[in-house]
Amino acid sequence: MKTNIDHTPVKNRRHSWLAGAALALGTLSTMAMGASTLESVKERGYLQCGVNTGLPGFSAPDEKGNWSGLDVEVCQSIAAAVLGDKSKVRYTPLTSKERFTALQSGEIDVLSRNTTWTQTRDNTLGLHFAGVAYYDGQGFMVSKSLGVKSVRELDGAAVCVLSGSTTELNLADYFRQHGMEYEAVNYDTADQTVKGFESGRCDVLTADQSGLYGQRLRLAKPASAVVLPEVISKEPLGPVVRQGDDQWLNIVKWTLFALVNAEELGINTMNVDKMQKSTNPAVARFMGSDGPGGKGLGLSDDWAYQIVKQVGNYGEIFERNVGDKSSLKVSRGINALWNHGGILYAPPFR
Repeated sequence: MKTNIDHTPVKNRRHSWLAGAALALGTLSTMAMGASTLESVKERGYLQCGVNTGLPGFSAPDEKGNWSGLDVEVCQSIAAAVLGDKSKVRYTPLTSKERFTALQSGEIDVLSRNTTWTQTRDNTLGLHFAGVAYYDGQGFMVSKSLGVKSVRELDGAAVCVLSGSTTELNLADYFRQHGMEYEAVNYDTADQTVKGFESGRCDVLTADQSGLYGQRLRLAKPASAVVLPEVISKEPLGPVVRQGDDQWLNIVKWTLFALVNAEELGINTMNVDKMQKSTNPAVARFMGSDGPGGKGLGLSDDWAYQIVKQVGNYGEIFERNVGDKSSLKVSRGINALWNHGGILYAPPFR
């Protein structure tokens, strides 16, 4: 079945952040007097989710218009929790410049688009980050023919970079800190940066390291490029919602927590029905057969069960989209559970 995609032009997407922040204040005032996001989503019958215009492993459409990726499955998990059906999602492809204004204006309900959680974004845009879906860091991809082995060898390089992203600031900070010069070649979409790199417009492509592995697959000759080992920044990526609606923030936040807790408890798509009969109190609370269920969130008691039944736990989502079962083959690394050498840690269901 073809995935629903919102082709409606996004209004005023290219406003400045300051203008967007002012717009957000008006939106929040309207929300205070009107329906909550949860009520709007239920009445509408689907979740409007903002995603990347195309980044393998995170959010990308196939030739039939079906979207897949880690960020896409976060959207599906929210839909499963709220509407009981992971397919009830419509996707709005957004560039880096467009993403925040689209959320501030109310055109989307949640932004799930490899977006870095920063102090400025969390405090000046009228938005809240609901948590971290993927811990990442900025890296660099170069052509093997250059013979470059380290970022420190890139003095004077032309660098393809996304406009309106934290990547731009990190790039400037790193080169200034190390007394190096560079020429920024700016693009609006990840696809454009790849084309610029492949055409020789720049010597280097910089982005979140996980994204670089996906972008390398788009090259006509993926083996002709190499991702350098250095990571120059912290990039906690996660879903974003508007300020002023604590219930919706909690729903998105606890959807992420449910994915992590399910993996820790050993609950997956294959055994979730069997686990409904578990005598483990923690599992019973997760399933909603004991404890508060979904009352505090305004959801049905089986909301977490629906997420795992229809989408899976965090480990399943990771492996099929970016891990060993995907073409990217990214290791879990710090995105492993806290008790397996990583830093993924979620509050308990109690």
